[in-house]
Amino acid sequence: MSDSPKSASSDSTRISRRAALTAAAGAAAVSLTGNSADGQIRRRRRVAAGGKVVVNGRIKQSIVSWCFAKHWKPERMAQIAKQLGCPSIELIDPKDWPTLKKYDLACAIASNGMPGPPFVKGFNNPKYHEQVISVTKKTIDQCADFGCPSVIAFNGYKWRDADDPKSGEISLEEGAKNCVAGFKKIIGYAEKKKVTICLEMLNTRDASHPMKGHPGYQGDHTDYCMDIIRQVGSPRMKLLFDIYHVQIMDGDHIRRIRELKDYIGHVHTAGNPGRAELDDTQEISYPPIMKALLEIGYQGYVGQEFIPTRDALAGLTEAVALCDV
Repeated sequence: MSDSPKSASSDSTRISRRAALTAAAGAAAVSLTGNSADGQIRRRRRVAAGGKVVVNGRIKQSIVSWCFAKHWKPERMAQIAKQLGCPSIELIDPKDWPTLKKYDLACAIASNGMPGPPFVKGFNNPKYHEQVISVTKKTIDQCADFGCPSVIAFNGYKWRDADDPKSGEISLEEGAKNCVAGFKKIIGYAEKKKVTICLEMLNTRDASHPMKGHPGYQGDHTDYCMDIIRQVGSPRMKLLFDIYHVQIMDGDHIRRIRELKDYIGHVHTAGNPGRAELDDTQEISYPPIMKALLEIGYQGYVGQEFIPTRDALAGLTEAVALCDV
């Protein structure tokens, strides 16, 4: 009967077991994220008191300048980087590198120097080879002088005239062949200067915003970009593994990180969907991905490249804490 001592004991056992499982699940969630509410509060208090949010420091984090340029000038951005414990500000104009030096900050990766959106005219189109190689060489020189380890590179848009979708398309095969040929013209120079060229894969699915997705970009899959990188065949030719873009086009981050451990030269973050904060409104679980980077012995930087939708410092503080595994 339901009111028998044995039944009551059984019910109690079930309740205790359920409570234990619930508690274990909660503990596992906290362990997985390393980002409990109490932990966030403690980190915010440290920041408010002028302390660093970075505690572990095993992941070298970088602030991506273009995402925060409308919120902070370079001097203030440098102060915030130091305050949070981020050792780098990246993709910032070389004219601002003296400010980084003033605050003992690195520039983890430099822009390729192309005017306008740098991902439009790239190595997939011989029409732009002379220009893109020239400006990339100039940036490599600047990187070598300052101590910036990497310069970003792009496949480019698939149209024969990058600004005109009606000009006809470059095939994937032709685009890859052109990229390999173009990179081989410059990779020896990068090797000599000890600067790494990082090819970035971008998503072509999100057409809502010019910096959230790039319809028409030719390097929109990890395997396609990796085929080019392998054909170039240089330790100074690497992949920029952008977690946001990979999530949209390919997914399977941790397996890919393990498979590409010798080819990842730089990493970017952002929440998906929307390229916003790394909070609970988006679908990517960042701490396990950061742990996978540690597992493969990744020594490069992780750039926080999300577009703030609320208080920029609060969002950046949360993102830095989340990735500080």
